[in-house]
Amino acid sequence: MNYSDGVLRNDEKAIYALRELYGRFGYMLYKVNKFEEYDLYAHNKNFLVSDKVLAFTDTNGKLMALKPDVTLSIIKNIAYEDNTINKLCYNENVYRTSDGDGFKEIMQTGLECVGNVDMYNECEVIMLAAKSLETISNEYILDLSHMGFTDGLLDKAGVDLSQREEILKLIESKNVSVLKAYLNKIGMTEEYCENLCKLVEMYMPLGEALKVIEGCVSGEKMRAAYEELSLIAEMMVTYGVSDKIYLDLSVVNDLNYYDGITFKGFINGIPASVLSGGRYDRLLRKFRKNVGAIGFAVYLDRLERFNVQERKYNVDVLLVYDENADVKKISEAVKKLNDEGKSVLTSVSDVTSVSYKQLVRI
Repeated sequence: MNYSDGVLRNDEKAIYALRELYGRFGYMLYKVNKFEEYDLYAHNKNFLVSDKVLAFTDTNGKLMALKPDVTLSIIKNIAYEDNTINKLCYNENVYRTSDGDGFKEIMQTGLECVGNVDMYNECEVIMLAAKSLETISNEYILDLSHMGFTDGLLDKAGVDLSQREEILKLIESKNVSVLKAYLNKIGMTEEYCENLCKLVEMYMPLGEALKVIEGCVSGEKMRAAYEELSLIAEMMVTYGVSDKIYLDLSVVNDLNYYDGITFKGFINGIPASVLSGGRYDRLLRKFRKNVGAIGFAVYLDRLERFNVQERKYNVDVLLVYDENADVKKISEAVKKLNDEGKSVLTSVSDVTSVSYKQLVRI
């Protein structure tokens, strides 16, 4: 379906295009409640983009919250069957603080693949993340990492569990000088410190990066993560998106929730990520569900002003007709102009509140 420029906003166009994309791969549209019990979010704040939750007291005295996240609602409410896959997509409003502007109602779209997730499913989701970005702009990059590789790297360096949260924060910010200082403070050897910092600074296409980091791989976690990344790199070539996939080990998430692939998507012209996702099996374990899950969300609010060209005119044609004009004649005139691809505003008098390219009187 073709949506005319100026009729739909960028975020609205994306909703229709992405829903069509996900539907082609068997993802079913899923609806969730507007609000959930507050405890769902209070107990999983580190999983949320923002820890600020808009709460209210229900008529029965229960503390409720307008949902700031869709994934948690899906995981809580979906039914599972052994050896099956739930492939779900959604377009839902979430309620979050945005750019220091208080709480806003934001439309979010994304998908979740939950159940007996295998490598095909994982590669398909990563491909769909890349294709989602491509739907919005050809100038995109999907940055990819693996929590198993990062976790194994820290195991190899002998980092204590209590110190990992701070290290992950420094890795995510790519603040190498502060990271070095902290690693020296906790007694990491100079060799490990230098190797870790080099890996954090490294940023290159996934296939090239795997050749560089191969010599650093040791231990079961890192080896498994490396083999998984290698298969993903091979599949991205098959899907035709390999030149857009970069390895960036600074793409990290909370180890209490994520234990595999993580990724973020960027579009030229938008300073922040517009897509984020990953493998979050550990979140399922918190809900006592012994299945896997991978998914991502597209932040549509960041697309609202992307590549917007201000229109010089509100409408192409202002069609002014006499109050006694024949209705059929008016309709035929409007249809003819619409068939020519022109937008038309009809009025029984001249309109000064809108701008137009052409004035037609009948």
